[in-house]
Amino acid sequence: MTLLRESYCYHLWTVLLSVYDKSAVHRFLAAAGRWCNRQIDTSRVLRVLCREGAVARAWPESALCRSLSWLINLPGSLLHRLYEAFALTFEDSFFARLAFSLGESTAIAQSWVIMLLWCIPFTYWNNAYSLMAFSALLVLFYAGSMHRRSYRLDLAGVGFYPLVLFGAMFLGVLFSYAPSLSLRFLFYHISAALLVLITVSAVGTLTDLKRLAAGGAVCVAVSGVYGIVQRIQGVEVDSSTVDLALNAGMPGRVVSIFDNANTFAEVLLLLLPLVLALILCSRHPVSRLAACCVFVVGGIALGMTYSRATWVGFACAMVVFVFLWKPKLIPGFLLLCCLAVPFLPDTIWNRILTIFNPADSSISSRIPLYKAALEVISSRPIRGAGLGTATPQAYIADWNLYHADFPYVHSHNFYLEVWIEAGLLGVVSFVASMLWNIKRAAHTARHCADSPARILTCAAAAALCGTMVCGLADYLWNYPRVMCIFWFVFAVALAGVKLCGQQKGLDIAE
Repeated sequence: MTLLRESYCYHLWTVLLSVYDKSAVHRFLAAAGRWCNRQIDTSRVLRVLCREGAVARAWPESALCRSLSWLINLPGSLLHRLYEAFALTFEDSFFARLAFSLGESTAIAQSWVIMLLWCIPFTYWNNAYSLMAFSALLVLFYAGSMHRRSYRLDLAGVGFYPLVLFGAMFLGVLFSYAPSLSLRFLFYHISAALLVLITVSAVGTLTDLKRLAAGGAVCVAVSGVYGIVQRIQGVEVDSSTVDLALNAGMPGRVVSIFDNANTFAEVLLLLLPLVLALILCSRHPVSRLAACCVFVVGGIALGMTYSRATWVGFACAMVVFVFLWKPKLIPGFLLLCCLAVPFLPDTIWNRILTIFNPADSSISSRIPLYKAALEVISSRPIRGAGLGTATPQAYIADWNLYHADFPYVHSHNFYLEVWIEAGLLGVVSFVASMLWNIKRAAHTARHCADSPARILTCAAAAALCGTMVCGLADYLWNYPRVMCIFWFVFAVALAGVKLCGQQKGLDIAE
């Protein structure tokens, strides 16, 4: 760090910052920012768009929320009564005290669980691992609830719209075109629901939140290094994922420990913003340097995936992160991005240029996919075809709705796929959940003083924004492990908002 501070580039950067702080451009942008804030505070239209809705505000105190909270906390309450009845017996038992201690450290256990789960190579992966792991964490949480009355599952913190979304998944099985095919996918969504509930409930301190983000950083480090090693060893070009005529000279796309380059890129899109947040909120030079190395490795690996939709999503995520964290840095950030364009490798730049090229087979192949998905929606607009990718595949094949050379896997659009799987209620509650969480995170970032919890909240919200953009051209829940990572980031944003509210006494529902 000392060598960096003594370098010419560092001194040049500090001089440029000093000149910028005293410039008319800075004064103009600062005044424009204050004007925008006043418009948001005084505009009735913007106030409606920015504030939390009446349904979401009423949810924590509603009879439904209290009833469901009582139900899911019933095992913990009964166990606590058992503990009170035999307190001396339990306190004299080494194993009971050990179970209580582990239960009250569920957030620590979860960080280790996600490190192990998300670093398992695809050839050894089983989707049952997620359900078993998060079910075990739930049992561990109940052990903590047995010892402490206040240690309870926070259903109110999960929110109303995510609860409706998970309910829509059950209806997606009930009204499915092929219920037997949909039932298997329901367990993936149950794993995700347990993940969100445990994360929001177990995270009680900033250390817990940073530890979970560090668990995600381990996944980025392991998969990123493995992806770079793959590139060094050489990756064979797959003609089914790359148009060789328009991408001549492009090397093979790295998949790392995952089975698909797009899947690997989506994992990096979700977790890299959290790694960036760790860089900014780390207090020790060693941990900050380690986070910097992980971010660089992950960024290089993201480029090697040649996943165009994910690149666009990551760019949007970075813009949103800077805007939420420090809006005054937006002009400098955009300038830095423009200056970086000439230094991009030719293969990456050529790949970017094919995004809107209809001659690219990957782009043109999406048209029949969208047509088939819209046909399903037109025939079953309310209930959808059924949960999981297998049921829409069966429905489309039975009714001969897809006509193309490539097999139909999914619609390659997040919103269309959720609609055809979970119906109208599913897609509406999905969009509402994302907007609700992102709005709360933005509200927190705007009204809370700078802190590590605020930075991590901004990073999680930015990652969600990036996935929403990436979802316009891909379906991120095609792989259940990516689905779990998606909901993990969603839960980190919720937990960050909760911590910011506790630390600053902020009324998030304002």
